[in-house]
Amino acid sequence: MSILALVLASPAGLFGSLGGLPLLVIMFVAMYFLLIAPNQRKQKTWQLMLSKLKPGDKITTNGGLRGQIVSVKDDVLVIKCPPDNVKFEVVRSAVAAVTTDEVVKS
Repeated sequence: MSILALVLASPAGLFGSLGGLPLLVIMFVAMYFLLIAPNQRKQKTWQLMLSKLKPGDKITTNGGLRGQIVSVKDDVLVIKCPPDNVKFEVVRSAVAAVTTDEVVKS
């Protein structure tokens, strides 16, 4: 009888001596590529967007306020919101997105 036949015929199977280690490693690698890596990329792009904020940019905050940046201090942005040009101070991390006016060509 060959060694392969003995290994396959044993009750433990091919991975019997290793237990569930290969399955555990495969699950961890899959979780990393499906969950952790995309979130890290998203976090890096968000941090890059926050670092490039400047006066004149139009933004949307996490709370839903839309406005234009008037001034940028360390961690505080002063934005003005139309139609009455009311000015608000918001924390830089409250910015959800930089919105740009899209030019429509006809």
